[in-house]
Amino acid sequence: MHIHLISAFLLSPLDSLHALSTRLLYALFASTTFLSPSSPSSSSTTLNPAAAKGQYVLGLGVADVTGPVVETNMMGYASLDQTDTGLHMRQRVRAFIVAEPPSSADGDSGVGAGTQRILLLNADIAMGDTGVRRALLSALAEEFGNETYHAGNVAFVGTHQHSGAGGYLENLLPQLTSLGLHRQSFDAIVEGSVRAVRRAHASLAPGSLSFGVGRVEDGSRNRSPTAYLANPAEERARYANNGGDGGDQEWDMSLLRFEGTESGEDGRGFLSFFAVHGTSIYENNTLVSGDNKGMAAYLYESSIEPNAMPGNTTYVAGFVQSAVGDTSPNTLGAFCESPGQPYDGLPCVANSSTCGGAAQQCHGRGPAFSSDAYGFASNVVIGQRQADAARAVLHGGETATARVQGGVRSAHAYVDMTRYDFALANGTRVRTCPAAMGYSFAGGTTDGPGAFDFVQGDNKTSQNPFWELVKKFVTPAPPAEQIACQHPKPILLNVGFAHDPYEWSPSTVDAQILRVGNFGMPIFCACELTTMAGRRIREAVRAELISSGILGEDAHVVVAGPANAYAHYITTREEYEVQRYEGASTLYG
Repeated sequence: MHIHLISAFLLSPLDSLHALSTRLLYALFASTTFLSPSSPSSSSTTLNPAAAKGQYVLGLGVADVTGPVVETNMMGYASLDQTDTGLHMRQRVRAFIVAEPPSSADGDSGVGAGTQRILLLNADIAMGDTGVRRALLSALAEEFGNETYHAGNVAFVGTHQHSGAGGYLENLLPQLTSLGLHRQSFDAIVEGSVRAVRRAHASLAPGSLSFGVGRVEDGSRNRSPTAYLANPAEERARYANNGGDGGDQEWDMSLLRFEGTESGEDGRGFLSFFAVHGTSIYENNTLVSGDNKGMAAYLYESSIEPNAMPGNTTYVAGFVQSAVGDTSPNTLGAFCESPGQPYDGLPCVANSSTCGGAAQQCHGRGPAFSSDAYGFASNVVIGQRQADAARAVLHGGETATARVQGGVRSAHAYVDMTRYDFALANGTRVRTCPAAMGYSFAGGTTDGPGAFDFVQGDNKTSQNPFWELVKKFVTPAPPAEQIACQHPKPILLNVGFAHDPYEWSPSTVDAQILRVGNFGMPIFCACELTTMAGRRIREAVRAELISSGILGEDAHVVVAGPANAYAHYITTREEYEVQRYEGASTLYG
């Protein structure tokens, strides 16, 4: 989000993410059955013969989640001045159900309670939320029973757009500029999500899945390249051709195609995974919108069913957020907007993203920057690039799609991140800490600069003694143990110790994995992963699942988020040292 509140829990270089990912996997395995379909330990894990042949029961649905479009503070940029005044485009949620086909024990439909299934909801909102998800699961249990859609098999993901109504989150910190809960926003998201699931459930029908990878050329830019360059050179070299400047972005788009028995070239719909911030539309905008991923979905769905009203198509296009942390849709770069100054129009100072020593005049520019002052034209460009990449995969223009075969499984666990203990590869025991935000968090990003005299890349205490005084009245002073655990991040907001009037940040977060055959994993993270952090987690999880015999060598793993809750950012340890916005927004040390 923007004065962004995101978390990352990195502790030591390179192997820390691998160790933490492995430990979290063990927690997932302990919480639920997530075994190889060939495992004899439970009849529930016996591979369904039809699923083994790539036959599934699929459902897709879309519904509206637009809340109040006037007189409500907007969610994402955390700006008190950004109160909505109207509508650019409606926010929607898209539901995707994958279930194993009926067996003799399932009765006639094979889609009732007890059937192995997963449900992914992709909503045009800033992020998933614990309270919203809890209310959604309660409503689904009331309508479909406790065993059909539940905490273990439902993932709720936000596209991370920054131009929707706020006031729906459970923790105080991201709610501050919204001035608390707005029931209309909250209810619109919950009720719209239930409608989408209802429509997807009603559309359940036999089908198949296939997987492919495309490329979104110039679809994003790294907004913290100096932090990315802190990662080891040999590691960066492995990704030199992945996108951006020397591989500092992932331009690959992973896509899962939903095919019906009589669907055409485009199938019934798809889920795509590509990382780009939902900040094409700038902070000066006050019209509610779905930003670039909402636009991409609209463009694709309307191209398939041009005579249908938006949001009423049977074709459903899912553009899911991936390792979004350090990405930006403002692909031209960040420049000084400083009329009358000699540096006006020049690139911002790289390390600090400042102009004349301040962050406020440093702004990223989208691909159609000169077309309008709000980013609407650039929003269409970035949305169209994602839609075109998806179409290329579906039509075979980039890579051939491979059929997905195998069982449907899910795993979910709640993890206390305040003191999560695990071992590194060298045997050292380390742990996370209660949440805290650093000074550079208040510096903002090139997509939306912060306020006052805060800047990015600041790993020292404030040079302004005023903030040292003020911060003691905002959150409790951090004890020595907390300061050491969060080092080298200087603590601005000690939110893990702030509990009044309610919790400022989450202490317990969701860890979740969904699996469909060899399309291993959407790994759902309650945070914004940076590009390299996403790679490390993805590779660590894939390696562990293959070595455990759960997936084969052909497995494909993706990451998605922010999902289910909001715990700010995750960076690599090396990026954390630099303390740009993403590192300072790493909650747990």
